[in-house]
This record gives sequence, C-alpha cells and structure tokens, in this order.
Amino acid sequence: MTIKLLAIGKTDHKALQELISEYQNRLTHYIKFELEIIPDIKNVKNLSETQQKEKEGELILKKLNTSDVLILLDENGKQYSSVDFSGFLQKKMNSGIKQLVFVIGGPYGFSNTIYQKAQGKISLSKMTFSHQMVRLFVVEQLYRGFTILKNEPYHHR
Repeated sequence: MTIKLLAIGKTDHKALQELISEYQNRLTHYIKFELEIIPDIKNVKNLSETQQKEKEGELILKKLNTSDVLILLDENGKQYSSVDFSGFLQKKMNSGIKQLVFVIGGPYGFSNTIYQKAQGKISLSKMTFSHQMVRLFVVEQLYRGFTILKNEPYHHR
C-alpha cells in the first residue's frame, strides 16, 4: 500500500518543512509515502468561498485514481488515539487497497464533491491548527502509527 498526503498550498516555514521532511524520511522505512502539494489558487480574492472550494476540489480530483481510498482531514471527522489510528492503518493495509490518500484542504475546507467522494473524515483535535502545522502532525502520526504496529519504542518516549 502507498500512503499519499495531498495538501493545498506550500509551506513557507523552513523549520516546519525540515521537520516534515524528517518524518517523511522515517516513514519510508515502513511504507511507500508521498507528500504532494497542490499549488494555491491564483486570484482568490475574486472568488467566493464556495468557488474557491470548488476549484480546489477540481485540483484534488485530478490527483486521485479511481481505486484510491480518500480520507479527509476535517474538523468534523472522527478522532482517534494514536493506538486506535495505528489500528485504522492496519485495517486499511489488510483490506488490500493500493493507495490511501489523506487530504488537507484549503482555508475553507472541501467542496461538496470532495465530501461525497471521501470514504472517511479524521479530525486531529477539536482545536484549530494552521494547515502547515497539520501536515507535520499527520506525517508524525503516520510514523507513530507504524512504530506502534511494529512495537517499537518511539510511541512511549
């Protein structure tokens, strides 16, 4: 199985990008992982929130294969403990899917089309985080999940 993380807009913070890269590298010891950045939409000030979500949704759909399992990072999604999230990952791997895709949307969330296509939603917290921070948290939790599955000590440091 491959895990792909799609995110709208680049990360401007160098230190944050370095941390994301570190966890990406660690993840490659467990699973094929890709982080793909979808460029910000130009001239957003001329678009309504709905139009911006629709345009971002079109860009997200172009990055998906028909067999992908799509999971949205969404404030109204299911919350997991790290151990439960590792179980979620194990179930997905056991199901034989080729690619599990997590998506971090733009500032206004997702279009209705993307919500309809998704097979699940996950919330990292009831708190709100910047989209750049969410990238780090997702990659770190994926890494933590695999260390839990392999019974490695990282989870308890």
